[in-house]
Amino acid sequence: MATLILVRHGRSTANTAGVLAGWTPGIALDERGAAQAAALPGRLAGVPLAAVVSSPLQRCQETLRPLLDSRPEVPVHSEDRIGECHYGDWSGRKLAELSDDPLMEVVQQHPSAAAFPGGESMRAMQARAVEAVRDWNARVDKEHGEDAVYLMCSHGDIIKSLVADALGMHLDLFQRIHVDPCSVTVVRYTRLRPYVVRLGDTGDLSGLAPRENTSGGTGVVGGGAGAP
Repeated sequence: MATLILVRHGRSTANTAGVLAGWTPGIALDERGAAQAAALPGRLAGVPLAAVVSSPLQRCQETLRPLLDSRPEVPVHSEDRIGECHYGDWSGRKLAELSDDPLMEVVQQHPSAAAFPGGESMRAMQARAVEAVRDWNARVDKEHGEDAVYLMCSHGDIIKSLVADALGMHLDLFQRIHVDPCSVTVVRYTRLRPYVVRLGDTGDLSGLAPRENTSGGTGVVGGGAGAP
């Protein structure tokens, strides 16, 4: 099956202000986030992309703009199911204020039981994101072949929940996963299991280019030799 490159959006104005943005409109990249986005085409140089799928939120679209400008031939699609968690009444509030809310302890320690007032539960967030990935895997496989690579630009909690699913981890453990702004996480899906190839990578990505003599979907005893 397809290889999925997950890109968290670049640093946003909400990130620097310590605000939980959610689906609040008008949240743009800050100066550093724009620089991170500008570096993305170079980091992905040499990696073929069959398609790009984006959260509809502005900060993801801005993150992808330099990459799409450099590859006008790559089709781009919007996907609501990989949009940020619906934080409901928490949206737009300072994280420092929310830290004293009893729900925050549940979010951190028992996220599978967390539901945001006026929003959605974290279980529902993960379920829709996983469903989106499965659907897009099937579509990309059908249209481009099982060796295809495609990219999704999404948000921190969404990406962490997808990694937890790929690793077979319970959602209650997903807070152990960390992804920085504009970091790249890669999951290679096979018929029997997914493989997490990169996690929160902020450096060179040339090793993601296809190469011969891959493991063919089996675990490499000893860990493998890595990129050539």
